[in-house]
Amino acid sequence: MKRPPKHAPRRIESTDDLRSFQRMMATAVTRPLTAEDKLQPKWIDGRPMDEVASEFVKPNDRLSSFERLQLYNKMYWFRLFDAIQDDCPGLQAALGDRVFWRLAQAYLAECPSRSFTLRDLCSRLVPFIRRNPRLTAPRTALAVEIARFEWAQTVAFDGESRPVLGTADLAGTPPGRLRLGLQPYLTLLDLRHPIDTYVISVKRRDAMRSEASNTPDATASVGRAARRPSLPRPARTFVAVHRHHNRLFYKRLNPAAYRILDALSHGSTLSRAVAAAGPKVKAAQVRSWFTTWMALGWFCARGNKRRASAS
Repeated sequence: MKRPPKHAPRRIESTDDLRSFQRMMATAVTRPLTAEDKLQPKWIDGRPMDEVASEFVKPNDRLSSFERLQLYNKMYWFRLFDAIQDDCPGLQAALGDRVFWRLAQAYLAECPSRSFTLRDLCSRLVPFIRRNPRLTAPRTALAVEIARFEWAQTVAFDGESRPVLGTADLAGTPPGRLRLGLQPYLTLLDLRHPIDTYVISVKRRDAMRSEASNTPDATASVGRAARRPSLPRPARTFVAVHRHHNRLFYKRLNPAAYRILDALSHGSTLSRAVAAAGPKVKAAQVRSWFTTWMALGWFCARGNKRRASAS
């Protein structure tokens, strides 16, 4: 967004005036809150914020211009915090509320929303955590994996779907020349922890807590439901995050199966991808895997698309 004008227009008499007003308003609403969750007391040029607010926000009989603008500023940021919390329940559970909110505030300050949809809000969270390990220490490695997994869920939920390849589409090309694409909504994850089962346990805990809180005389049930799931212990885990019939799924993968799909996602021919599985893999296993993957609709024509493997 371009830098706003020094002063808001006195009247809206042209599209340029409207654009100037919009930039003033957008800049004011999206400025980070103070440590006390309030509107910044000074404008970007150092002028008192109440003076600047009075140029383009009218007071009423209850609130000053500053106070009215502050309401919009706080609503904007609290909505973003709610969105991050909704998208990252596993990360919040692993880090704890205090560390999670510190991370969210720092992330939004450095990576503010630039999209028309909140769907993209956490798209830069993984590289941000890697660049700022102090914010999640000593659980940075775990935080990165959980953030990768939870972003993969967002991609799976509403990522692009391409026409599915069937057996007839594959029959005419030799394996040594055949290259298969993976659906853009499919993400392959090579993890050092069983993040899938951990996130499932967090969501189950949250669902139980919500159900218990709506039950009369459920104090004991709420206490049991609110217990934080144990952090996952290290265990190499291969997972495909995908959707099927418009529902989100996590599918565990055999290491050899993962290597095949990963090779395909990087452009290998079918024969090279199968060879990447290793010499100990039986042909019957490979046939079984491909039968399942075809039934799930994972294969599509290759094109210019996001790689299946998450960063």
